[in-house]
Amino acid sequence: MVEHEGATGSIIFGLDPLWYAGTLFVLTYIVIMTERINRAIIALLGAGLMVLGGVLTQEAALQGVDFNTLGLLTGMMIIVTVSKRSGIFQFLAIWSAKKVKADPWGILVMMMFVTAVLSAFLDNVTTVLLIAPITLLITDSLKVSAFPYLFAEIMAANIGGAATLIGDPPNIMIGSAVGLGFNDFIFNMAPLAVALLPATMIPIYLIWGRKLTASDENREKIMNYCEADAITDKRLLWQSLAVLFAVMVGFIVAHNIHQQPASIAMFGAAVMLLLSAWPRSTGEQSEDLEKTFAEVEWITIFFFMGLFVLVHGLEATGILQIMANSVLDLTGGDPANTAIAILWVSAIASALVDNIPFVATMIPMIESMEASLGGPEALEPLWWSLAFGACLGGNGSLVGASANLIVAGFAERAGQPIRFLHFMLLAFPLMLVTILCSHVYIYFRYF
Repeated sequence: MVEHEGATGSIIFGLDPLWYAGTLFVLTYIVIMTERINRAIIALLGAGLMVLGGVLTQEAALQGVDFNTLGLLTGMMIIVTVSKRSGIFQFLAIWSAKKVKADPWGILVMMMFVTAVLSAFLDNVTTVLLIAPITLLITDSLKVSAFPYLFAEIMAANIGGAATLIGDPPNIMIGSAVGLGFNDFIFNMAPLAVALLPATMIPIYLIWGRKLTASDENREKIMNYCEADAITDKRLLWQSLAVLFAVMVGFIVAHNIHQQPASIAMFGAAVMLLLSAWPRSTGEQSEDLEKTFAEVEWITIFFFMGLFVLVHGLEATGILQIMANSVLDLTGGDPANTAIAILWVSAIASALVDNIPFVATMIPMIESMEASLGGPEALEPLWWSLAFGACLGGNGSLVGASANLIVAGFAERAGQPIRFLHFMLLAFPLMLVTILCSHVYIYFRYF
């Protein structure tokens, strides 16, 4: 039997651990892609079979779970869940629409901008949960199709999310695994993301810009909205802004104070919960807490947990090392060729399947290239290639990123479903253009 880290000593039915782990991972991936069963259920079942099948012990499986990623996601979800009760995000959307005099194209541009900025500093999944319902309300009032707006917001969410450590789950996973901080992502990822946002608006304008029109009567409806009425709790508003600001400062100085992003996010969440609960009775506090925790995306958290165990099984059996060696053979071990190959493969793969499981698989594979490429410094361009490929590649189809599926869900419930093929025919070429820009950026900046 093949010896591998974390093995219990016996694989079920005497199977080869490499084949067992590989087949289990592929089957899990295929079922996740079909979307017939919730992906969290499948990931947890796969993780359980990885342990019960003998590939990993329970202790080894827990070592494979990246609790920094889970803590960062959970902390930010709690902060945003409490903050949104103040009405701050509805205020932002209405204020943005009125600033452009309810002009349909102007609203699309403003919503893209707001989505990108919020995605960078909250995360893109949370942002579209907040922005998509308001967008549907505004487009319904204007009597215009919601599709161009939702399409543009998906593009903006993934581009904005690419800019920071906390903006997109793939970045959180890469940063946590490699030890890259908030400032590293701002310095390396944000410049291109800032340039790509207006560049993406050009083809969107050519496709829809001149067709977006609304009657004066419908525009007047938007102008009559009072954004101040959206603020339902001024005390909570200022508390939310203070905590969000403090958490962002914490992320920026995290390296200097020797703290992990998860610790900062979770502490910020605890402070947010304390401030919102402080004046209330214990009964009201418990009720509010239950509501807050009910809105945390536990499906996403448990999906990550199962996924981390599955990928750790591949790593323990040596499959990822074999894959890494194959990539190095194809690129001749040249760092520039390897980085560009990772960029394009990540983009295409992330458009076809959810970028989260793909990145989870790629991280240990790239780590295993360290010795061949000449140390951790040589790997850094590869991490930025993976981040750009996964985040921007997520724009290529509806299944490319979690944010896309959330927007599609809102659209379907509103009676304006986004068709998979229609979206992909427009989004995939646009995604390829952004990856071409990333190719040029990575080559000239790092090589």
